[in-house]
Amino acid sequence: MQLAKLTITPLGKSKLAPFTVLFNPASYSISKTVTWEEPGPKGAKRKSNVKFNAPKLEFGGGQSRQLTFKLFFDVTDYPIVRGQKIQDVRKLTDKIVKLTLKERAGNKEMPPPTCRISWGEASSQNLDFPFVGVLQNLKQDFTLFDSSGRPLRANLDLSFRETLSPEEDQRRNDPEFTTRLVKRGDTVSSIAAEMLHDPQKWRVIADANNLDNPRTLEVGMSLSIPKS
Repeated sequence: MQLAKLTITPLGKSKLAPFTVLFNPASYSISKTVTWEEPGPKGAKRKSNVKFNAPKLEFGGGQSRQLTFKLFFDVTDYPIVRGQKIQDVRKLTDKIVKLTLKERAGNKEMPPPTCRISWGEASSQNLDFPFVGVLQNLKQDFTLFDSSGRPLRANLDLSFRETLSPEEDQRRNDPEFTTRLVKRGDTVSSIAAEMLHDPQKWRVIADANNLDNPRTLEVGMSLSIPKS
């Protein structure tokens, strides 16, 4: 069975379209920094404790997870993508570059978009994907060129920083906190019927998730389900 392609979907009011990578990454890594501090008033000089080899530590909070992976792009055989013959690899890599740039909505500037990185089937047991975050670091290496100097191959290093909603954070720390991943064909009413046994309670779910338009649900998004 063919492995599903990794897909990057800009979220919110971004005008950028979702896209799949040309080749899946060979590997990915997720890192997270947790802060531990010595107890005592902030800024005060720490007293050494000769009784122990190491001081007592207090939890100082966690930092966002980092998703890091490499992508390979090759257009030496001039592939056809959405009906267009690709002769310059930057036609594909620029889709990722745009994730680092600001956008405009009317007269307002918006920051670079938050993205959902999906790979394989969404599952409530899979805490790696979908991964929602912003592109924090991008490095491009162009390694092969045609006779006119157009790049044909590229290696990209990407690092996304997670943006975790309070509901998702609570779900990961509270086993009884209920969430539901949106599947194709779902509506808020059908989810209310399944999870709350009453389709008329759709507004409870909509309000809990700040859904501006309950009629539009994105496949793979996580909805918090209030306890009834």
